[in-house]
Amino acid sequence: MIEKGRIAEDVCGLWPSLTERQRSLLKSRLKVNEYKKNEVIYHNFDRPDRMYFLVNGKVKVTIGGVGGRNQIIRVIKPVEMFGYRAYFADGNHRSTATAFESSIVASVPMDLIEGLMRENALMGLQVVRHLAILLGQSDDRTVNLTQKHIRGRLAEALLFLKDHYGMEEDGSTLSIYLSREDLANMSNMTTSNAIRTLSSFANEKMIVIDGKKIKIIEEEELRKISKLG
Repeated sequence: MIEKGRIAEDVCGLWPSLTERQRSLLKSRLKVNEYKKNEVIYHNFDRPDRMYFLVNGKVKVTIGGVGGRNQIIRVIKPVEMFGYRAYFADGNHRSTATAFESSIVASVPMDLIEGLMRENALMGLQVVRHLAILLGQSDDRTVNLTQKHIRGRLAEALLFLKDHYGMEEDGSTLSIYLSREDLANMSNMTTSNAIRTLSSFANEKMIVIDGKKIKIIEEEELRKISKLG
């Protein structure tokens, strides 16, 4: 059961500077949707008319690349806002957001967000800060994906997922189960290269593979590989 009241409070909590009137206005125009695994939240070239907030689940943001391959440029975790960059750039979406797994996503019209930002300077600064952080992360990933070798890129992807989504109760199994194709799309490599490199890591006892589950055994070794590239 979706608890819209709690979700609205979580979204408003992203901006502590909102006044009671502004909080009430935001809550009144908040929509909550459930998405199944692999269901698209917004498509490339759609008009960016809403700001989205991942409430529960996992979401990937992809851009189509050469040969029909999709590059995963970002993964979203709760409670994070996404899908609003194109609005401020006065253009259409240049990416597609898709649920990695069953997810609950809230959204608010962008014209409301812009109005609140004009009224509330602190809220505007928080949105700008979030965009700036994303830009910095994007710059880092661009360097890593273009300059690191395959082993370094895959090691970095595994560590990124660990740092971003955490582990299961055993403290070593990634809490997100990716297909080999998704892992390849995160690491800017072919699926066959991702499979071979994963097998290599497993043979070297750095990870254990159980279907889509990946258990990290030697984190420090993976960090060395990632750092050396």
